[in-house]
Amino acid sequence: MASGSAEIPVDEGYEDDGSSIFEDSSRMSMVSSFKHYRLENNRKYHTYRDGAYWMPHDDEALRLDLIAHHLFLLTFNDKLMLAPLQNPKRVIDIGTGIGVWASDFADLYPEAEVIGTDLSPTQRVPQPPNLKWETDDACSEWVYPPDYFDYVHVRLLYASIADWSAFYKECYDHLAPGGYLEHAEISPVLKSDDGSIDMDEAYHHQGRLAIEASERFGKQINIQPHLKDMILQAGFEDVKEFTYKWPIGEWPQDPRLKDIGGWNARHWMEGLETWTLRLLTQYMGWSLEEVKTWTAKMRTSILNRKFHAYQPLTVVYARKPLNPRRTTN
Repeated sequence: MASGSAEIPVDEGYEDDGSSIFEDSSRMSMVSSFKHYRLENNRKYHTYRDGAYWMPHDDEALRLDLIAHHLFLLTFNDKLMLAPLQNPKRVIDIGTGIGVWASDFADLYPEAEVIGTDLSPTQRVPQPPNLKWETDDACSEWVYPPDYFDYVHVRLLYASIADWSAFYKECYDHLAPGGYLEHAEISPVLKSDDGSIDMDEAYHHQGRLAIEASERFGKQINIQPHLKDMILQAGFEDVKEFTYKWPIGEWPQDPRLKDIGGWNARHWMEGLETWTLRLLTQYMGWSLEEVKTWTAKMRTSILNRKFHAYQPLTVVYARKPLNPRRTTN
C-alpha cells in the first residue's frame, strides 16, 4: 500500500483498456422498510433531528456503506481498525449507518459489548447478541457514564459535526483511562500526482463546491487534514496518524491500489447524487435539474481514463491518558 505522500505510479496500459468495472451487472440490493421518513427530491431522509444530516437514508445511500466498508478493509489489509486493542469490553461505533463495521467487530470480539449509534435506524446487517443499535445524535450530550468505553470508533462523519471540540470532549470523557479513539476521514477535495485533473472543469470546481456547500450547512466537510491536531487539542496522547490515497479508477500500477481505485470509482459513480442533492438544492440554491447535469459531468470525468484522481485518507488513533485531566463544560 502506497503511503499518503508517495506518488502513485500509473498503469500505462490503462487508458487504452476498453474494459470497465461497471460492466458487472451484479448489484448490492436491500429491502427498504422505513416507516418514518421525509421525501425530498424523490429521496428519503430521516425525520429524527430533521435536517441535521445531509444524506438520504434510502437503499441507494445505504448501499454506499457497504462499498465504503469494503474500501476500508482493502486499505487495512482486512483489519477492522488500526488501534492496538487488547480485550475491549465496551465499544461504540458513532455514525454506524447500516452497521456493517459494528456487526463485524461484534463477531470478532464476542465478549465485548458493542453499541452502534446513528441518527437514523438504518441497520440492515446481522446483529450478533453482543451488539445493540441506538438512535442517537452524537452532537448532543452523551448519555453514557463517564470513563465507560474502551474504544470509540468514528469514520466518515465529515459535514456531520458542527462543533468538533465538543464532540471530541464527549469521546474523551466517556473513554476509560487507557481507552482508544480511532477516527478515519477522506477528503472531498480530489488530487492528482501528475496534474492530470487540474484543467478539468468538473474536478477543478468539485472540491470548492463541496466546501462552500458544507460551510453554508454549518458543518465542515474537509476535516481530513485536521484530525491529528484536533485530537491532540482534546487531550489525547500517543497520537498516531496514517495517510493513504484512494484512487478513483483502475489507473494505478499497484494491484491493491488498482482494486481500491475500481471500488472507489463505483463509490463515486453511485454516490454523487446522494452526496450532493440536499447540499446543492437546499444550501446552494440549485435546481434538481442543475444537480443532475453537474453529477453527469462528474461521472464523465471519472470515466475519462486520462484523469488520475485520488482522495487523501487520514486515520488517527489516540489513547486517553491513564491519569487523565478532567474536562470542564
